[in-house]
Amino acid sequence: MATVTEHQSDFSTLPPLPGDVFTAPLRKPAHIGDDWLEPKQADYSSFEDAIWNDLFLRQMDVLPGHACSAFMAGLQKLHLGRGGVPEFGKLSEDLGVLTGWSVVPVPMLIPDHVFFWHLANRRFPAGNFIRSRDAFDYIQEPDVFHDVFGHVPMLTDPVYADYMQEYGRAGWKAMRYNRLKALGALYWYTVEFGLMLEAGEVRAYGAGILSGPAEAVFAVEAQSPNRIMLNVDRVMRTDYVISDLQPTYFVIESFEDLYRQTVERDFDRLYRSLPPAFTYANSAVIDVDNVVHTGTQEYLLRGGRGSGADPV
Repeated sequence: MATVTEHQSDFSTLPPLPGDVFTAPLRKPAHIGDDWLEPKQADYSSFEDAIWNDLFLRQMDVLPGHACSAFMAGLQKLHLGRGGVPEFGKLSEDLGVLTGWSVVPVPMLIPDHVFFWHLANRRFPAGNFIRSRDAFDYIQEPDVFHDVFGHVPMLTDPVYADYMQEYGRAGWKAMRYNRLKALGALYWYTVEFGLMLEAGEVRAYGAGILSGPAEAVFAVEAQSPNRIMLNVDRVMRTDYVISDLQPTYFVIESFEDLYRQTVERDFDRLYRSLPPAFTYANSAVIDVDNVVHTGTQEYLLRGGRGSGADPV
């Protein structure tokens, strides 16, 4: 078993990562330290600010009626529509008052253990770059629009903000058992692609949905995907799609429900029972599922994005 030293309660220092913990190897740029933070946020050109503005306006045409109320309220609280790429210092001031979080710039995807450490300290690492016009509709590595527009408004909700901090703390336990893929599935199906019920209607709170126009409609309205009530043990055994629309989405009743199902779960016992690989396909409906909607899987069966299939 891996021997990652448990952090002290304040997670004030970043411990070394033992060799028996398996994580993706990432090459650190020479100009940054072990915390992977950029010295400062990038200075964006007027051309790059215009890309942010166009992305923002496109999403605001789609999200009413598809995004959860906490996200829409967070946009207003942080004034993300004031124009241009938001300044992280101002965002951090506003978030600090609301929930004690801050936004910090990173150059790229960062190592898992560093990401967990920042979350545990209520710091959200955001990409320091913005996509080009050529990648306007889809970008594989998260940029400042995905990270700030998609994720940061949710951090204005106190319960969700606490969930994110606890997720960071939980990362160290997952590493100890070499079960980062399982914990990554939980992040994927909640933080990135989570749905919730509001007044009996399905709404999106996941950043991957909220920052993309096609997925915002597909996740909430389409007949293709499954929508299943969240079961943490089941989700952590479920594969996921990185570069296409999801065949399955998981639904929570509330952020209190999400917090209760995760933070109050005995993850030591769960990790001991989990296999290294996923058990369930991303399109599966199994006998323990509390199903909101059984999808036709038409989009997946027609070949998905690569085939030009309609997201119906």
